[in-house]
Amino acid sequence: NPVVLYVSGGNTQIIAYSEHRYRIFGETIDIAVGNCLDRFARLLKLSNDPSPGYNIEQLAKKGNTYIPLPYTVKGMDVSFSGILSHVKTIIVGHKQARTQAHEQKKIKYSNEDLCFSLQETLFAMLVEITERALAHVGSNQVLIVGGVGCNVRLQEMMGVMCNERQATVCAIDERYCIDNGAMIAQAGYEMFRADKTRKGMTLEETSCSQRFRTDATFVNWREDK
Repeated sequence: NPVVLYVSGGNTQIIAYSEHRYRIFGETIDIAVGNCLDRFARLLKLSNDPSPGYNIEQLAKKGNTYIPLPYTVKGMDVSFSGILSHVKTIIVGHKQARTQAHEQKKIKYSNEDLCFSLQETLFAMLVEITERALAHVGSNQVLIVGGVGCNVRLQEMMGVMCNERQATVCAIDERYCIDNGAMIAQAGYEMFRADKTRKGMTLEETSCSQRFRTDATFVNWREDK
């Protein structure tokens, strides 16, 4: 029963299965980590090809100066909006200093440094709450899912923490980390197969809501021990 770190453009949640529900033990209290990365990329005017997060990841590999950024963890919840506000202030101040040639500011950081610092800060927060969840539920496995889960640096940092706890970390194939119908179809299939009435529902009876939460679904295809 692994602790699941669900990180995407729309969600940031720490999840574990219990009593026929995927329970949310921690989450973002404002914006999702993927949304934070996307908005950060727009501040730096980075390309969307192939994705903002991927381009941030590549630039971060070239950064070598860590810029302190707001670090907000509350229990197993996190907050990312303050980081964006702080970065925006840094970028605006950096541009003004360069324009006005204020040598006394001694600005030495680059976009690469900003990307590096952002990743290190965001991912350290995610690793911290994941470790806390591992201890809370008594698990020794971490599963990273969602589009941001493709990030190799996040996987590395999570791996270091797991090694220290004699735990294992698994990342989903990137084809299934990003938005796809396969994961939805698989969940639907498992739910239908476990329904002994085989009643199901018609297309007209189905609905879609952006506010539908992970723990709202009764998991009938898993047996509680």
